[in-house]
Amino acid sequence: MAKREAIKTTLNSIVEYWGSRVDECDLSVDWAEADSHCWRCGCEKNLERCHIIPHSLQGKDEPSNYVLLCKRCHLENPNVADKEIMWDWLKAYKTSFYETFWLIQGLEEYKRIYGKSVVEELKKLGIKDRNKVLSSFKATHNMASFHFGQPYFNSATVAGLLRMMIKELEAETETIEKCNA
Repeated sequence: MAKREAIKTTLNSIVEYWGSRVDECDLSVDWAEADSHCWRCGCEKNLERCHIIPHSLQGKDEPSNYVLLCKRCHLENPNVADKEIMWDWLKAYKTSFYETFWLIQGLEEYKRIYGKSVVEELKKLGIKDRNKVLSSFKATHNMASFHFGQPYFNSATVAGLLRMMIKELEAETETIEKCNA
């Protein structure tokens, strides 16, 4: 197998090319920060040039054939010869707020596993205090670890942490009800 040439297309040339062609409302990133935030998850990370049409399928080294993704999203991107698929994928995952993408994925995983949303669970418990929920969720973080040394919690781990939070809040609610009885 012949050695592949180093990628010559720069991050800035990719942002410049797509910045005038794609509406940033369709992505998880503002064009002003598209050279430092992943176009899928919106997290500020070291970005990788991700082929829209993979090199192995004759994708070219030119700005029109790249998007900028963090390593995690790059590993999950569609590896197909139809450029529209990449844009469909990016648009399907857009989120309005930076650093919320992976929590949203965890919330969706929770609903898939437990058959109801975290919001439904909190309503059932009568919990409306946002700060209480946030502090309860943060308290669970030391009860999980990164999978295979990855520097993040995967969606299933986030869902598990959310379930642990709900169980803790249920126990607190039961204790309060017993004390008030």
